[in-house]
Amino acid sequence: MTAIVECKGISKTYRQGKVTVKALSDVDLTVETGGFIALAGPSGSGKTTLLNLIGGLDTPDSGRITVGGRSYGKLKQAEMADLRLNHIGFIFQAYNLIPVLSAVENVEYVMLLQGVPAAERRQRARQMLEEVGLSDHCGRRPAELSGGQQQRVAVARAIVSGPSIVLADEPTANLDTRTGESLLALMRKMNRERSVTFIFSTHDNMVMAYARRLVLIRDGRIVKDDDRPDTVQPLAPPAKA
Repeated sequence: MTAIVECKGISKTYRQGKVTVKALSDVDLTVETGGFIALAGPSGSGKTTLLNLIGGLDTPDSGRITVGGRSYGKLKQAEMADLRLNHIGFIFQAYNLIPVLSAVENVEYVMLLQGVPAAERRQRARQMLEEVGLSDHCGRRPAELSGGQQQRVAVARAIVSGPSIVLADEPTANLDTRTGESLLALMRKMNRERSVTFIFSTHDNMVMAYARRLVLIRDGRIVKDDDRPDTVQPLAPPAKA
């Protein structure tokens, strides 16, 4: 397998008032194409910081990040924006759906930014909502959907534009156990069928159980990095949460 993400010597420091917080210290991480990986650790361990750096939402103080063979340090601002738009999908803990748009319009949004024609956008968005079990909810706005349904819309939005990597920050944090497990099963299915690389930031034991690789982070350093047996199968069909 080829590496899709390479982090070499990554360090990041934040200032909180008069206090300096070392979020990451000389972190090395290589992620292969098609991985399903959990970055796990307690709050403040640095896992979300690492996820944001991989997604180009923040910049390291030192070190090098390469995604899809492109080194972040060599990219201009417009090239960085293009990489995030066309190659990286994001799933946030708070869903981050646009409240005035329907489910299908939210799924279409990234494709709109990509310049995909309207008819193709609508067809792909509807197909993706059907795939995540929400074909009957296309016209509903986020406020009319449950938390699990909103997160499924967020997953559909992250996948529909054809990214090579999906970054998910605590995607099950606001969901009950049954809904969270159904969502993880859905993402594992997409990982297998579409070869999309998933990288999670989490402290949820259920996400860790589904991961095929578990990277434990503590005090800004990787303390354990284990491949996991692919034991969570057969995958449960996506439930209509």
